[in-house]
Amino acid sequence: MFWLPPKKKMGRPTDNPKRHEIKARIDDETFQILTDYCEEKGKSRAEGVRDGIRKLEPDIKEK
Repeated sequence: MFWLPPKKKMGRPTDNPKRHEIKARIDDETFQILTDYCEEKGKSRAEGVRDGIRKLEPDIKEK
């Protein structure tokens, strides 16, 4: 006899699925900036990183 893990429950489909995962090592100062930003804005770290990445977009569109 074998054991099957329980099936994950399906939630509502999202309008903006997050399919890509990144991992980065950051120094203490950068981590503190991210933490302070997220606490002030009431966001998760992942949302804070996404916000930072979106702020890079105007730089690449200028070229």
